[in-house]
Amino acid sequence: MFKNIVVGFDGSEMSERALRLACDLAQKYEGDIHLVHTQQPHTVAFAMGAVAGYHAVTTMPSPAEVQSAGEKIINVAKSIASEYGCTLSETHVDVGEPSEKILACAKDHGADLIVTGRRGLGAVGSLVQGSTTLEVNHHATCACLSVI
Repeated sequence: MFKNIVVGFDGSEMSERALRLACDLAQKYEGDIHLVHTQQPHTVAFAMGAVAGYHAVTTMPSPAEVQSAGEKIINVAKSIASEYGCTLSETHVDVGEPSEKILACAKDHGADLIVTGRRGLGAVGSLVQGSTTLEVNHHATCACLSVI
């Protein structure tokens, strides 16, 4: 039923839940997981500025800092997958609009299911711009699962 599962992953708690659920489904249906992480310099800056519960951004991160943060996020995803006895078939790391990258991955791999967290690290921006999950659900040509 779910042979090709695409998961949007930004390292947020909800994206971790989404990946855990996708791993569970992949085991049950012998499916492959394609993880998509779209690096966002402003999100890295937000995370880097987090101090004692308050977020302050003084400078934007360098490309090397963004890449380093992306590698850490991918390692977290690999660790979560291994907890479930899964391996990620592919990891797709890119810069750009997350919903576009998730949808492109789903199309390229003939996804049966896209799994995303209902809200991720871009929650503040989504109030103005619209959430990644909303865009994915609106434009996907396969089943979508939003995890809370």
